[in-house]
Parts: sequence; structure tokens; C-alpha cells
Amino acid sequence: MNVLYVDEAIVVVHKPAGLLAVPGRGEAGRDNLTALVQARHADALVVHRLDMATSGLMLFARGAAVQRQLGMAFARGEVAKTYVAVVEGALDGDQGTIEAALAADWPNRPRQIVDLRQGKPSVTHWRVLERDSDNTRLQLHPVTGRTHQLRVHLQWLGHPIRGDALYAPLPLRADRLLLHACHLAFTHPLTGGACAFDCPAQF
Repeated sequence: MNVLYVDEAIVVVHKPAGLLAVPGRGEAGRDNLTALVQARHADALVVHRLDMATSGLMLFARGAAVQRQLGMAFARGEVAKTYVAVVEGALDGDQGTIEAALAADWPNRPRQIVDLRQGKPSVTHWRVLERDSDNTRLQLHPVTGRTHQLRVHLQWLGHPIRGDALYAPLPLRADRLLLHACHLAFTHPLTGGACAFDCPAQF
């Protein structure tokens, strides 16, 4: 765990891939980012989550009042989140938007599926950073924050994220999920000033 910023209201942390964001079931679930942060800052509370396989920036609130305020900012789409991913194949075009409603795949939890009739509206903007014949490196901006949204949207587009054990046909030429939360921007809950944090991907 790498703590990037701390003040009286927030804690910003770089979560490594392979670490749970919040407590899970059983003994293995005790090893998680929230527990590590709370060992240093007992009042730190979760505001949002990253998948266990995803690395990158996570924001914690110090106290319930700040947690409610930041949670509402996320719900209203007032927090800008940017990810980088490496996907299979070469995408056509340089940028685009994926609008595909998502729902739980109940017989195969925790998997999610595209369900255009009964799913929840889900929107992801993408932009190509670089490409070759086998891979495309993308910048991703999720407008909504559905479970596994980026992973399912890219699979549905026909370009699963490399190393995705849930949604790629194989963990394609990667020993981890090549998805990283690299940028987070929001209004500070106490000062009202603009906050922006960056954490480059290590792949």
C-alpha cells in the first residue's frame, strides 16, 4: 500500500493489484486495503471500490459526514475517474463511447453481463493511447460506476482486457489484469477546492 495524500478529511491510496479493497469472506478476506488504511487512520471509511484484480487510486473519507458527502459526489457523477487498460486486438477508430446496460449474471456470480432490456444504464468513454497488431492501450472514462463495468464493456466490444481471468477467453499474455485507475479528480469536501491525483500504471 502506498499512501499518496492525507489531510483531516481524506486519504488517497494506491491499491496494488491482487489486494481486496474491502474485507471479504473468511480468513483470506482479512487482508484488505481498508484494514491497512484503518490501521494508520482509524476514522478512514470507504467511499468507492476497485476490483481485487485492479490497481490504482482509491479515496477514503475521514468520518461518516465526509463519507456521505463524497458518496453523493460519486453518485452525482461529480468525481472524474480515468483508467488505463491494455486490451486484446486493435480497435477501429481512435475514440468512442460504449453504452450497454449491465446486470448481474446470477448463475455465475460475481460475473456481470450486458442486458440491454433489464440492465442498469452504463456508459464508458474510451480513447486509444497506442496500438499494435495484437494489443491496444486505452484511456477509459466510466460515466457510471457499475460492477466490473470496464471489463464487461470491453469484452462486449470484442476486446477483453489482457489478463482478465473472468471475462477474457484466457488470461491473455499477462500475469495480472491490465487495468489501472490512474487519475481521480473531485472537489475537496471541506475546503471546496479542486483536488486531482495521478498514479501512472506500472505496465
